[in-house]
Amino acid sequence: MTTEMKTIERIRASYAEKETTKLDELKKLDKKVKRPAQIFAYVYGSLSSLVLGAGMCLAMKVIGNSMGVGIGVGLVGIALTLTTYPIFKAILKRRKNEYASKIFELSDGLLNK
Repeated sequence: MTTEMKTIERIRASYAEKETTKLDELKKLDKKVKRPAQIFAYVYGSLSSLVLGAGMCLAMKVIGNSMGVGIGVGLVGIALTLTTYPIFKAILKRRKNEYASKIFELSDGLLNK
């Protein structure tokens, strides 16, 4: 009978509304700050790596017959790839500055309980 009761309680708890605590709000706000910078880094980094790869293919004459264009495209891809992290850090810093007061307010409330 106890396993049935536990199952019933587990199912009932899954349908009950969950209270949001200040810690949940803090975690949600932290994700809100970091997510745009992470999405940018993944997309920009992937695209710049593809440009680099296309340049390598051109330079090795896998596609096309233009080694000079391939080297140029590859250098552009390298430059784009190298700028991914600094741009990511700049976006993250700007968003942290934007949300710092809210995060400090929530964290102070949690630490001073």
